Amino acid sequence: MAQAPIQFDRVSGALEGANLWERTAALALVTGSKISSHFSHMGYIACANLLRKALPERNIAIKLNQDAVFEFPYGDGYWSKLLNRSYNYEDELELLFVDAADVDYTLIDCGANYGYWSVLVSSAPFGAHKAIAIEPSSDNFAKLSNNAAVNGHRFECMRVAIGASRGTARLSGTKHEKFSIASDHAGGGEEVPVIALDNLIDDGKVAASGKYLIKLDVEGVEIEAIRSGARLLQADSVIMCEEHGSDRSHAVSRYILEETPLKLIVFDPRSNRLETVTELSILDRIKVSTHVGYNVFGTASAFWQDRIDALNAKTARRMQ
Repeated sequence: MAQAPIQFDRVSGALEGANLWERTAALALVTGSKISSHFSHMGYIACANLLRKALPERNIAIKLNQDAVFEFPYGDGYWSKLLNRSYNYEDELELLFVDAADVDYTLIDCGANYGYWSVLVSSAPFGAHKAIAIEPSSDNFAKLSNNAAVNGHRFECMRVAIGASRGTARLSGTKHEKFSIASDHAGGGEEVPVIALDNLIDDGKVAASGKYLIKLDVEGVEIEAIRSGARLLQADSVIMCEEHGSDRSHAVSRYILEETPLKLIVFDPRSNRLETVTELSILDRIKVSTHVGYNVFGTASAFWQDRIDALNAKTARRMQ
């Protein structure tokens, strides 16, 4: 029988249920995160995964807020940064999610991994929104489903990939946070079902009209996924995509700006605002690290544009 998860409260910092070695490992994981944060966490994942080999196989349950618990294997290199209470995961997304707590929207969480955002957005402090967590990897899906269960099955899980059209593809990769259907490795990985974004409308998962925040973390097929969601993106939708820091051509942003009716918006740390982008050169300045991802937003919705303008105005008032 598997051991009960270690418990960690992000608000209070309390760590419970860990033995001495596991507590020592937690200190090392936190220290490593704090030090590596000065270098965009370069090397952290590799070091944490190495430490994980010396730990017993056991989960840790992170209490993100009073209504959200996120569970993952203890020592996981990607998620263990959450033990560092000063670390904020994708804070430009959280900025919009927190501000939209009062909006009646559905989160479409594509490439959900273990379900971090679905857990948070469906929690009471974020507005208890409906969420659909979409994840193709069977290993990741098991952990995603566990997090749905831990949080009372309050969000739906779908084991599919998002791509250009309905069909199948081969999912491959060596890191759970970077599995992709972008490259067809014959004989490797696993075969997974694929749907287009608009198939969510066809299959009755979402309505053609409604308010949606759509997180697209689909590792190399962002453009195909955006193209496959033309009807969904005509609704009051915001699409949130990852721009890879190593891509100096800014391919995803270029596609949104030049090939879609969507306005391109990016968080600019210099102004602390969500800025509407008319020239891609702004991304040359913002994308300072080649080994991390940067989220960009696309919307054709007057409703969401007004919300973003109001959010920027609130930010400006706080900074005065």
